[in-house]
Amino acid sequence: MDSSVKGIAEVLDTKDAKDIVILDIAEVSNLTSYFVIATANSEPHMEALRDAVLEFLEKNNLSVIYYDRGRGYDWMVVDGGHFIVHLFSEKGREFYSLEDLWLNAKRYSLEDILKR
Repeated sequence: MDSSVKGIAEVLDTKDAKDIVILDIAEVSNLTSYFVIATANSEPHMEALRDAVLEFLEKNNLSVIYYDRGRGYDWMVVDGGHFIVHLFSEKGREFYSLEDLWLNAKRYSLEDILKR
């Protein structure tokens, strides 16, 4: 697994994101290599998670192609090219059910990630 993706998961964990999952979609899509998916407990929490990811990327000289800058979303993304971070509200994660769209991808839980 890519060390930057693992680092993002660790940052999200330290900021109390819930249900952190990494999907390795490299073999099932040419969109990107990894999805990092996490749930926030409120709108300010989602913004704090996004900002923590952006800070991690900047500190590690990693590029950002795009990130959501608005407010009031149930789903925010940070696109780093070879990975995309998806931050959801609980309602948004249930509604969009992103993991169910990528059933053929390798799936790693936070516990799996921290063992690596």
